[in-house]
Amino acid sequence: MLTQTAYGSSRLSLWLRVREFAVPPSVIETATARRGAGDWAGACAAAGVDADLDLRTVARLHGRELAARIRADLRRLAPDLLRWHLPRIAPDGLLRPGLTLTLARYDRPGRAGPVHLVVRTPPAWADAGQRIGLALWDTDRANTGRHPHPRPHRRYRLDLHRHLWDADLAGELRVRSGAGDPAPPDHDPLGLLPPGGGHAVGRWAAEARILLDAEGRSTGTFAVRCGDGRRLALELTGGHGGEPGLRVATAPPAGGFAALPVLPDAATWVLPDLRLLRAGLLAPERMHPLVAAALVPGAVSRPARAPDPADDARLVECRGATHRIGLVDGVLAPLDHGPGEVRREELLMALGGPPLPCLGAIDRAHRAPNCLTGVRERLAHGDTAGALAVVEGLLGPGARLRDGALRDALEAAAERRITYGLYRAGLIGPGRAPLGTGGRIGPEHRRTRDRRRRPRDATFH
Repeated sequence: MLTQTAYGSSRLSLWLRVREFAVPPSVIETATARRGAGDWAGACAAAGVDADLDLRTVARLHGRELAARIRADLRRLAPDLLRWHLPRIAPDGLLRPGLTLTLARYDRPGRAGPVHLVVRTPPAWADAGQRIGLALWDTDRANTGRHPHPRPHRRYRLDLHRHLWDADLAGELRVRSGAGDPAPPDHDPLGLLPPGGGHAVGRWAAEARILLDAEGRSTGTFAVRCGDGRRLALELTGGHGGEPGLRVATAPPAGGFAALPVLPDAATWVLPDLRLLRAGLLAPERMHPLVAAALVPGAVSRPARAPDPADDARLVECRGATHRIGLVDGVLAPLDHGPGEVRREELLMALGGPPLPCLGAIDRAHRAPNCLTGVRERLAHGDTAGALAVVEGLLGPGARLRDGALRDALEAAAERRITYGLYRAGLIGPGRAPLGTGGRIGPEHRRTRDRRRRPRDATFH
């Protein structure tokens, strides 16, 4: 039980970091304002979503009626809410890479298969900025493109969970997450799984009915992937007229697990925000406004959050006195030393002498400040503007970064953004040098190519 508790606490701390850094308040506010003005493309741009579809081309290929349906869904799309709910992986809480998820399916009479509105996450080697793509997948025109897994994943699908991206349906989150049920969503009357794993067993019957209804059945057997390679074959009972129930399938599924409908990942686990809320780790005002309104009716809107305080210690013990350092003409400088004294001390430092404590504090702020961890987190999750705001708040907008960990973090983020741009343009792939380099791979591309391989089942909940 102690192991389960420690494991659960670790996962909650990871989700807490994701909620702090992955979708900044500025992104939510800008995307919401543009969506409210009817500018779905602007909302996507504000939330780091690259739109790879053109509605005029859709109308020409598939007809105006389908294009109108897609346009209506795009106007309801809250890309910041979508980013809030996308699946993530340990240990950093980044978006699950190389994934294609269905947002909506559009059946066409007389055609073999539907058209899918999908979002795609880039592969791990090109995930700088944590940007995602919005596109169409036509089962009749299977264009693989440059994405490693362009086909929609049947386990990660949001067409049955529109409340996770559709602003008009976000209020359904309370019911679909089990927040309003008498029993907690992880209540497991059948004893299928060990306690504390975060599985929403109490919601599986209701969610399985939605899944099987979409397959044109009222009852039947379905599969659940429980993480760590565990799978269950369960049978839904009760039909349309009765209360849905579950029982373990007695016979092995014909054709194996691959032949069974899979309970979507969003229905398999307890909603992370609900777990954080019940653990007292995340207040409603720190949630996405649509999520807070659904889980805690009457909750206040999420306030704008200022960048982290750059460095609380602006006072320095210097040669037996307390001195101040602060911004002067946009640059961090000692306030209690004259220009001549500063020049002499900087010259002594360059010659190897002991630094003046005030100048030493400024040098540490440039190379490895206390806010370095927060800057790295923001850069990893794509919040470049937030990271630069923290740096400017510490060093001033006119500062020139010195060699050190802070400069290395900013340079590495810029290099990874170049790699993402080359991937988007189709000019680079895994193990392949960018065009125009003569087959040589520079250190910036080696760094992205040699990043630690993420395990396939590293999703955390």
